Amino acid sequence: MNQDEVVGANRKIEGKQFVGYNQKAIAKYYRSRPWLVLWRAVSVAWLFGNFIFHLLLDKWTNQVETNQPKRATELRKILTNLGPTFIKVGQALSTRPDLIRKDFLAELIKLQDQLPPFDNQTAFNIIEAQLGRTVNEVYREISPNPVAAASLGQVYRGVLHTGEEVAVKVQRPNLRPVISLDLYLMRWGAAWLAPWLPLNLGHDLTLIVDEFGCKIFEEIDYLNEAKNAEKFAANFAGDPEVKVPCIYNQYTNTCVLTLEWINGLKLNDLDKIKAAGLNADTLIRIGVTSGLRQLLEHGFFHADPHPGNLFATPDGRMAYIDFGMMDQLNEKTKETLTSAVVQLINRDYQELANDFVQLGFLTGDTDIRPIIPALEKVLGKAMGESVADFNFKTITDEFSELMYEYPFRVPSKFALIIRSLITQEGLALSLNRNFKIVEVSYPYVSRRLLTGESPQLRRRLLDVLIKNGKFQWKRLENMIVIARSDAGFDILPTAQLGLQYILSEEGQYLRNQLLLALTEDDRLHTDEVQRLWSLIEDDIQPRKIFDLALSAVRDISVERVAAMMPTTIASLNNE
Repeated sequence: MNQDEVVGANRKIEGKQFVGYNQKAIAKYYRSRPWLVLWRAVSVAWLFGNFIFHLLLDKWTNQVETNQPKRATELRKILTNLGPTFIKVGQALSTRPDLIRKDFLAELIKLQDQLPPFDNQTAFNIIEAQLGRTVNEVYREISPNPVAAASLGQVYRGVLHTGEEVAVKVQRPNLRPVISLDLYLMRWGAAWLAPWLPLNLGHDLTLIVDEFGCKIFEEIDYLNEAKNAEKFAANFAGDPEVKVPCIYNQYTNTCVLTLEWINGLKLNDLDKIKAAGLNADTLIRIGVTSGLRQLLEHGFFHADPHPGNLFATPDGRMAYIDFGMMDQLNEKTKETLTSAVVQLINRDYQELANDFVQLGFLTGDTDIRPIIPALEKVLGKAMGESVADFNFKTITDEFSELMYEYPFRVPSKFALIIRSLITQEGLALSLNRNFKIVEVSYPYVSRRLLTGESPQLRRRLLDVLIKNGKFQWKRLENMIVIARSDAGFDILPTAQLGLQYILSEEGQYLRNQLLLALTEDDRLHTDEVQRLWSLIEDDIQPRKIFDLALSAVRDISVERVAAMMPTTIASLNNE
């Protein structure tokens, strides 16, 4: 694409109808300019064709080991030359030490913040055009050269006239035409390749490209990123383990973002983390827990958590930066995800299949009966002998069998979620090769269900504890054991919430089920109660029990308690 074409394409794509991703408008534009599409397609095919030929040549000449470092550098340079879309693919791969060879990994990691910068004068011109003031009027100091360069922009270190140290993020020029053309080619390729792939994805592969297109167009709007950062900060307000930089909106526009400077260590630099006296396992726990909170509590999650966007601060906090690629989940999706995790750990594959329908991985008219034993076979194998054996790598490998044999599909909404989860797991693996995500995530999910702050979550808890009309004592024991492994779990407030719920009108069904469970098979189930008590007796003293019970019934009138009893007895008689 020559300079005149770039200017023309940029003028068109910067037009009103191209403010956000619009695949129909982009397709219409490039269909009338086939020479641009052909030139880009040939460029991509030529570079990757050469790379594949070199790999084959190394194999034919027995030079694979000798030339591995050379090939790794070659791949990084190819992705860099192809621009932001391909760089982001490389960034995702760079977080998977269990998937990528070590020599290739070391090169791909450079794509996170060691990319070639663009001209400084161009960057300063963009700052002045965007903010309507000279650089010196906005910043008391600014580094003469960028301190980091990424796929979509580069960062300068500066100081405001009021004394605050800041990072100044400046977007690369002419991004929209380059990204739009790549997305057009990717979408065309997805539509063409989908029928040939050994996965049951169909047209949904193009929807995944569309989802990525929407997100990357959002990412190149720095005003949108500023709003995302402020929303993310509000969600984690008061959290002592998560740091979010302050945004300076008065010095921010579409292509320039000014935010608080973060002094921190890259999370994949284990040597520096240890030298700073920080505990890698603690950082892993913070990262996984904060990621789960984004998905299951806030529903607003960071979809690009690679090592260039996450830092360990000297005081042991996790600092997030770069809020361009975010996504939002609704309440029902959050609840169903929570349920799916629990069903997976409990190996309840029928309920897990139902959750897959709710999440859109299976259509509502799918007959799940033949899928249930397949889930048990494949996921049971991936789970291993214990939950500690679980990781997303094994799930991804084994699940491909189901995608081929059964009508599973990947909803476009989940493309970013899956990418975020495997990226976080890959990052954790770079700190601890023996890391198991369930060892951190399941205690969090159990605690979240047991505290049940919403009616929806309480219903999910009932779904877990009551199976085929019977109370599942063992599941409750397991959940308490696992939840207690989370340092943030306190049994007393949880027990108080439980008592309040049982004594409420909403808790009538659970009251009935508990009474049935205690008297099931014409005997008192004192053994189960004794086992539960043994789990919590060290945390609950007699005085605390009295205070707990008093607090739970304080707001319940005698009349209401009396009214509850006949209803409960009648329900039991009906049983």
